[in-house]
Amino acid sequence: MPIFKRTCLATALLLGSLGASMLPAHAELAASGEPPAAKQAWRAVTVAEGVRQPWGIAWLGDGRVLVTSKQGSLHILNGQKFDEVVLEGMPTVFTGGQGGLLDIVLHPQDAAKPNPRVYMTVATGTSEANRTTLVQGVFDGKKVTGIKTLFKVSTDKSGGQHFGSRLLWLPDGTLLMSVADGGNPPLRIGDRLAREQAQNPATHLGSILRLTDEGKPAPGNPLAAKGALPEIWSMGHRNIQGLARDPVSGRIWATEHGPYGGDELNLVVAGGNYGWPLQTYGADYKTHEPVGKHEVAGMINPSVAWVPSPAPSGLAVYSGDKIPAWRGSVFSGGLAAKDIRRVALDGNGKVIGQDRLAIGERVRDVKQGPDGYLYALTDESNGKLLRIVAQ
Repeated sequence: MPIFKRTCLATALLLGSLGASMLPAHAELAASGEPPAAKQAWRAVTVAEGVRQPWGIAWLGDGRVLVTSKQGSLHILNGQKFDEVVLEGMPTVFTGGQGGLLDIVLHPQDAAKPNPRVYMTVATGTSEANRTTLVQGVFDGKKVTGIKTLFKVSTDKSGGQHFGSRLLWLPDGTLLMSVADGGNPPLRIGDRLAREQAQNPATHLGSILRLTDEGKPAPGNPLAAKGALPEIWSMGHRNIQGLARDPVSGRIWATEHGPYGGDELNLVVAGGNYGWPLQTYGADYKTHEPVGKHEVAGMINPSVAWVPSPAPSGLAVYSGDKIPAWRGSVFSGGLAAKDIRRVALDGNGKVIGQDRLAIGERVRDVKQGPDGYLYALTDESNGKLLRIVAQ
């Protein structure tokens, strides 16, 4: 996605709730600028480096780290160096533009097992016809074997824009998978602009999917009763690259790239429509004309929209004990801003403040490790794994 400084911004304070019907259709929006520097003293420690354009992180039961590379490779941290992991059966990775090997998670039932199931999202296809794909294999300690395709987005698109995609397990054993809208104008899919597919319930584009661990539609997805594809859990999204669950409240948070303006943090609920491209604070890249309206009845407003845009990627809700003052806050990585945004919340999920950790490099992913520290991946040719510690 092209990186611009945004001239449109709003910050919405959205009362936390776990049901779309409980969320207000409209909320008073207040403008906000770049957050101030974090008051908490901290520093970033380089754990290891050497992965080209790292994208996603997952921890094995023994504490070792798996890191995907957008270039199509998987790496494991052994000591202070990354070794490449063989991927047996991986479909051909489309690495054009934003495409590549993207997110990674382990099956939650396999955390303590020696041969865990590994799930990854990957762009597959060609520059003329590609889509976001979910694959699964088994990690035997040295390689991932038996990789098979569990799910493919039903609608092919062209070009290298907007794949998403993050993965998140829910406590019921189902898997959330974000899928982006397909790309910017003038790109078209069928008879409409690609971005308009986010309001099309007959396609997976521009939505969060909820799947079984075998890649099938999870039962109970609420939009299916309204004629949507059975995998769709929420819709009206542009390009989600951050997805996290608060382990205390159970709330699901997502960050997504807006167009020219309008990057968002959203409190995501089952059945919710988040408005893109009918509702947004962004503008068209070429014309700089507004896209849609600020508020549309029946669609859910963001909790935060930023300017200048941080280009958010990676998301974590901190529940660790290493920096107690940060507990319960949402942490969002920034590609353009080269920082990590901390969004403080009250007990109801209402935004009560923000600050920023200036990293100085593009931040692609942010996760909490099993040791209670925050970690970040830098999106560079010699990408780093950073640990955030108290100063």
